[in-house]
Amino acid sequence: MKKGLLITIGVIVVIVFILYRLFAGSYNNMVNKEEQVTGAWAQVENVYQRRADLIPNLVNTVKGYADFEQETLQGVIEARSKATGVNVNADDLSPGKLEQFQQAQQGLSSALSRLMVVVERYPDLKANQNFVKLQDQLEGTENRIAVERRRFNEVTQEYNTYIRKFPQTMLAGMYGFEKKGYFEADQGADEVPEVSFD
Repeated sequence: MKKGLLITIGVIVVIVFILYRLFAGSYNNMVNKEEQVTGAWAQVENVYQRRADLIPNLVNTVKGYADFEQETLQGVIEARSKATGVNVNADDLSPGKLEQFQQAQQGLSSALSRLMVVVERYPDLKANQNFVKLQDQLEGTENRIAVERRRFNEVTQEYNTYIRKFPQTMLAGMYGFEKKGYFEADQGADEVPEVSFD
């Protein structure tokens, strides 16, 4: 009788230990992967902030040219204000919030593109060393943005895949781990640009 009781207690202890390791290990992995997503998001915000910080210098350099289109400059200033006004908390990276953030940033990208097109009409401005430096820094920042967005999507995919697998899917629901959103291609990015040599 004692031997049977000891075996039963031993089996129960082993089962409890296995369940504990399963829950604790899965939970800790979810926390680790969520922190990776949060860190990647912080880097995305960092490079977008760098771009926003470059814009006042760019606008001030361009303002020095008296006949420059004020409407274009005003559009860049307003787009920057909108883009920096949209903040997404790392704890709420839902697809809807991420899309809202991305739309605000796309508005700034469009305004900057219009500015660069208008600049083509001003050879003196294009030759200005300050403007050239700022333009190079802006281009480098755009490349950094692309790299950080890709990295964010990679760690987000890893996190989302992990919390959707069994048995983590049960634990994720219990502990409040929710699927995170991705950066997606900008609207119209899949359309081939029309080129005309008229």
